[in-house]
Amino acid sequence: MIEFRNVTKYYDNGVLALDDVSFKIEKGEFVFIVGATGMGKSTLLKLIYREELPTKGEVIVGGVNIAKLRPHQVALLRRRLGVVFQDFKLLPNKTVYENVAFALEVMGYSNREIRTRVGRVLDIVGLLHKSNCYPSELSGGEQQRTSIARALVNNPVILIADEPTGNLDMATSWEIMEYFRRINARGTTIVMATHNKEIVNTMRKRVISLYKGRIVKDEYNGSYE
Repeated sequence: MIEFRNVTKYYDNGVLALDDVSFKIEKGEFVFIVGATGMGKSTLLKLIYREELPTKGEVIVGGVNIAKLRPHQVALLRRRLGVVFQDFKLLPNKTVYENVAFALEVMGYSNREIRTRVGRVLDIVGLLHKSNCYPSELSGGEQQRTSIARALVNNPVILIADEPTGNLDMATSWEIMEYFRRINARGTTIVMATHNKEIVNTMRKRVISLYKGRIVKDEYNGSYE
């Protein structure tokens, strides 16, 4: 499903973000990427959805080397992925429904298909009753659930989450994690970067720990020290 083969990433300013990183993630896994700020977590995620390219090594997603994709193939890759961010990245002038529907509209889905898909994912995250609300009218947890719905609307095989609970209180964070648990139980592969030790240590999923861009631990039923 996802494979990093001896991946090194330097940024243009000379900063080393990842250093000879190798691992495989199989279909249906739930993997936490952990480590302090600046240790390479976000860079690793960006390589998966091709926001960045490796300096050395190979990143394979769905059997395809992302560095060799043409522009139209990048768009096809991203349709198979869902991405959830810490700061939600919702469009403030669009309603919950419109935020979730936007990507489908761009891809040319019919209005009927859009209504069906958007209704289904808003039901999954418990926001059907908020369909006509704007982001400013939502709590932080509701905004993040909208972001999750938007990531799910394309039926992605992989869901990438970058600090999805970073701006939320602990009770709301656990509510959001319950949605991720349910999504994973349906077969979606989840790769999540997080600082939240309590969540990682309670859920006991696979944990890949980064330190100065290198993997220092990769264990199943893992913990975050």
